[in-house]
Amino acid sequence: MSDVGPVVRSAIADGRLGPRLWLYANYHCNLACGYCLTESAPGVPRRELSAPAMRAAVAEAEALGFEGVGITGGEPFLQPDLPALAAELSELLPVLVLTNATLFPGDRIDRLDPIRGHDVRLQISLDAASPIANDPMRGPGSFERAIELIPRLVRRGVGVRVATTLYGQDEGELDAVRELVDLLGVDPEDHVVRPTAARGRAAGAGLGERAGLEELPAEATITADGLFWSPFAPTVRGGTLDTDLLVSRQTAPLEAGMRAFVGLIDHAPPASATRFR
Repeated sequence: MSDVGPVVRSAIADGRLGPRLWLYANYHCNLACGYCLTESAPGVPRRELSAPAMRAAVAEAEALGFEGVGITGGEPFLQPDLPALAAELSELLPVLVLTNATLFPGDRIDRLDPIRGHDVRLQISLDAASPIANDPMRGPGSFERAIELIPRLVRRGVGVRVATTLYGQDEGELDAVRELVDLLGVDPEDHVVRPTAARGRAAGAGLGERAGLEELPAEATITADGLFWSPFAPTVRGGTLDTDLLVSRQTAPLEAGMRAFVGLIDHAPPASATRFR
């Protein structure tokens, strides 16, 4: 029997460890957002996690006591098998997939049919209430694609969260985003507002807030390069992977990496005390 599982369960129960295991499906993306943590863009190294690796990690996560899975990137849906894989993984743990929502105009939404009826939710990025304010940071057309997709997903019964990243919006602009999110059919409790982390492309542009071990809550995150402290941790700057928050190069078995991870948890801020979530 694992000696790590009880520690993981206890840490999740008292708020010292995030309940999700995060997986970086890939690092490449069809956009190149100005504050991107991973310098994602169409031509960057992909750093993909294979489907077998994700299946194995989620099976172990469930056994260790994790309560959910987050899949991020890059743009995860650039992996063609991601919808079916997310549905499969949700048979073990609830799944949240982060997406820019730009790959599913018109009939392409049917690519998401495999997740319907499964415990899979999509978290869609929307930073402003107009394309003029949203698209300079996120990319041309990203606003229209997002507000087109969100209500269509809601009508199809797919769970949706909206994430707004702060990079200078005033309170009036944020109120406008909140109103838009409500009009799109998303519950206010499913609207996440968080600061830009001063890592990756954002750091190079002088954007964001410090995001180190003292600021980031513990949220175990697997990438092709190892096990990291947080989904805000495996960042890239100037084409080089940041390893200051790399906990272990060993991700399989997950228990081995988590043994090193749980030894650091007492140094983490509780999730309730941080804006990075």
